[in-house]
Amino acid sequence: MPPTITAFETSPDRGKGHARDMRVRWALEEVGQPYDVRLLSFAAMKQPAHLSLHPFGQIPTYEDGDLALFESGAIVLHIAERHAGLLPVEANARSRAIAWMFAALSTVEPPIVELSMAMLFEHDKGWYAERLPMLQERVRLRLGELSRRLGKAHWVDGAFSAGDLLMVTVLRRLNTSGLLDEYPDIAAYVARGEARPAFRRAFDAQLAVFEAASRS
Repeated sequence: MPPTITAFETSPDRGKGHARDMRVRWALEEVGQPYDVRLLSFAAMKQPAHLSLHPFGQIPTYEDGDLALFESGAIVLHIAERHAGLLPVEANARSRAIAWMFAALSTVEPPIVELSMAMLFEHDKGWYAERLPMLQERVRLRLGELSRRLGKAHWVDGAFSAGDLLMVTVLRRLNTSGLLDEYPDIAAYVARGEARPAFRRAFDAQLAVFEAASRS
């Protein structure tokens, strides 16, 4: 039986591929692993059946036989460790790729998510105009650091890896912010990730869920 992941029944990002099941879909597509998807409503995510898989009532989860995982980064690492294609074979390069996975989720993502949430939910607040530039500068700090590290390279450390997969999914949240336009090398990096056939398959699969929900 293929593994089963969970995803939003109706995605709040309107099919843009920002929900975290996208990372897991992409990883599975990269390694050629078929998978099933169980769609959940927001109410179902808070019910005991799902909370037994994800104690914080979020998506995605991953079930394969008697193994159940939550947290997208942990799921991607599990996939990468068990299938060729997302982690280098050489030990040091493999460790560096895993370090980049942590960097994407622990260092680069937090200020981007904070900015995204402010733009979505605080734009009508009195403090928004003053707070926004501060949040943008925090993101620019990370983008500048990443830009210096990336240089003219195609990927963050040699060949494409799970580190790039997670980094690209994190950076895609900035596609409509205008900030990526200030860093052409990072914008090109994101575009390379989005051009990968496995990304396109994953994106189309999650978009199809949103479109089907919109028609119902």
